[in-house]
Amino acid sequence: MIIGIPKEIKKDEYRIALPPNAVGELIRRGHTVYVQAGAGQGSAFPDEEYVQVGATIVPTAEDAWNKAEMVVKVKEPQAQEFAFMRRDLVLFTYLHLAAAEELTHKMVESGVTGIAYETVTDEHGKLPLLEPMSEVAGRMSVQVVSHYLEKTQGGRGVLLGGIPGVKPAHIVILGGGTVGTNAAKMALGMGAQVTLLDINIERLRYLDDTMHGRFNTLYSNAANIADVIKTADAVIGAVLIIGAKAPHLIRRDMLKTMPEGSVIVDVAVDVLHYGVANMPGAVPRTSSLGLSNATLRYVLKIADLGAMEAMRADPGLMKGLNIHHGHVTHPAVAETFNLPATDVQSVVMGQLTH
Repeated sequence: MIIGIPKEIKKDEYRIALPPNAVGELIRRGHTVYVQAGAGQGSAFPDEEYVQVGATIVPTAEDAWNKAEMVVKVKEPQAQEFAFMRRDLVLFTYLHLAAAEELTHKMVESGVTGIAYETVTDEHGKLPLLEPMSEVAGRMSVQVVSHYLEKTQGGRGVLLGGIPGVKPAHIVILGGGTVGTNAAKMALGMGAQVTLLDINIERLRYLDDTMHGRFNTLYSNAANIADVIKTADAVIGAVLIIGAKAPHLIRRDMLKTMPEGSVIVDVAVDVLHYGVANMPGAVPRTSSLGLSNATLRYVLKIADLGAMEAMRADPGLMKGLNIHHGHVTHPAVAETFNLPATDVQSVVMGQLTH
């Protein structure tokens, strides 16, 4: 298969979908890889490293897209990339279509096959391609909190871990998944007082056991959230609903009850509210390597077998299919934009009749 890797053009995005070692694996399996010139520069992977493993450097994004049977990216296509999508192309990337109506319609119109990292599942029902970036975002969220709590950044002037005789910062974490767990580990490691909320009682029990009661857990409901944020120096939003938009848990009127100079870092939307296009993109070399560690086996499977055969062989990869030849195959995306939903299994198994 011919794989194209264009340079990411979304604002503040410095990652690359596949570093040289991963590209080398594809080439050793007999595949051809076109890498846009400078695509790895933001992650400190020069073109020369791609040439050394057998990749071909092409000068433009158009070359990387148009020569490819599958394009592997990090972020969803931007407006200037919409014209590159076509019916005989497989696009494998983070899509987050429930938050991108125009992109969804453009993908439907183009006929492209869109497989989204964030909805691929493993044999345990987990999200293996979202997990490494969630780990980065969770850990980085605490670094961000620490920085923005400094008075010079507009924060409360609070040291995360305090000092002997002075209490530490109180960090409230909404969500006990990968992001929230990694945020809690980092915050506890820096000496903060942590309260974590989740709607899953079994998850709260698990975290309480594995972290030996080093932080407080609360069932997540409106009353508990409203109460706990009153003493929060920082709130980290770490809630995910697969394929859909994250819920709004803190209302505008609730913000008025938080201490002056407190910080909110919402990892779910990558939005003191902390505003960047994405958090893992700020540490692109670590993120690119971590992402590739997770995605490469799926990229190899699609390249070796073709997209449809790969999805027939792997039901978890099948769940990554969001759009195919004009059909929306992820129910949350279809519901968000009031579009007809097509059963993904009927598409992948070749049972679609129209």
